[in-house]
Amino acid sequence: MESSIRKPFQGVINIIRFNWHFYAFAASIVLFVFLIEHYFISLGVTGDIFVLTIVWSTIISLAGSCYIYDFSDLYKLSWLNHLVTGKNEKIININAGFDETSILLNSKFKNSELFVADFYDSARHTEISIKRARKAYPPFPKTQQVSTTHLPIQDNSADKIFIILSAHEIRNEEERVVFFKELHRVLKSNGRIIVTEHLRNTANFLVYNIGFFHFYSKEAWRRTFRSSGFQTVEEIKITPFITTFILEKNGTAT
Repeated sequence: MESSIRKPFQGVINIIRFNWHFYAFAASIVLFVFLIEHYFISLGVTGDIFVLTIVWSTIISLAGSCYIYDFSDLYKLSWLNHLVTGKNEKIININAGFDETSILLNSKFKNSELFVADFYDSARHTEISIKRARKAYPPFPKTQQVSTTHLPIQDNSADKIFIILSAHEIRNEEERVVFFKELHRVLKSNGRIIVTEHLRNTANFLVYNIGFFHFYSKEAWRRTFRSSGFQTVEEIKITPFITTFILEKNGTAT
């Protein structure tokens, strides 16, 4: 059911669609080098290596993204099966301006109440790709705009909180800790938080090159979790490029 909601190659198509300026820039560089070599002066092996590096990096990035977002189990949510209780739970899903998961979670946790929050701030999150994505995909119905420092949710009321591929958009470490402390406040004592992220590791470097600096290391995430009162009770490697941390409040692990 969940996988049928997404269209074939939706992930990689969206990457190209929302980040086309990067690919246009890469293509213009390749064309520029070609014109120089053809009409002016040969750059020899150096020029060939330069062009091949750009082309190869682009192909690897798109192929890797296609695997991650279109062919892996990431959006099938099968890795969440052991968390589906069938009970009437309060579930919170938090995104950073582009929400591909609320419709999937709503289908996965059929008997639960889903609250969707978006901490996108147009004054601070100025990436053109996010703006394009927001125009293409309207927010999930009844999505509430929130800040990273305050969630309009009662204390100890949430059974599960999902932050899927969005928490890394909080670029300041202190702000991330404040955000997770807010999650700690609203989470029930026996609740769980599911954080899914790319990591700044070798696998993501091989696919995204210097783009992997946009992600954080496992230790950076663990430091954030510890500082906000959480412990990691489970790690799930959905692919070599995607890691999910399942968190509980300190002292509640079973």
